Amino acid sequence: MPTAHDILSEKGTKVHSIPVDSTALKAIQKMNQHRIGALVVMDGERVAGIFTERDVMQRVVGEQMDAADTSVGEVMTRDVVCCSPDASLEEMSEIMRSRRIRHIPICEEDGALVGLISIGDLNAQHATQQSMTIHYLNEYIYGRV
Repeated sequence: MPTAHDILSEKGTKVHSIPVDSTALKAIQKMNQHRIGALVVMDGERVAGIFTERDVMQRVVGEQMDAADTSVGEVMTRDVVCCSPDASLEEMSEIMRSRRIRHIPICEEDGALVGLISIGDLNAQHATQQSMTIHYLNEYIYGRV
């Protein structure tokens, strides 16, 4: 079964991040520029939180905050679930399902950020696995294996 490391080796390990003291407006502009749904919020070298589209809607727009005068640290999600590179596809899927989140930072034991996996990445991996299973079952049923 694929792991976070396997997914990151295909997708790449580039993670868009922003310092904790940046403004929410800068974070929103960066998300729009890169067409992404989340930024990892960094406090130096450690993950301090995650800033997502949901944070924008609930904590910035919903609370009528001025994005230019609000720091990301004030409106980010602080309770971030990180997984290790050896976390399985099932583990990450269950975390996303149970916690109702769409992004999981992947961190080494020492806390070093190595990647970010989204629900879209997991769905693509599931679809690939299902296609392979269907192909192999089809080959087996029709005796071509």
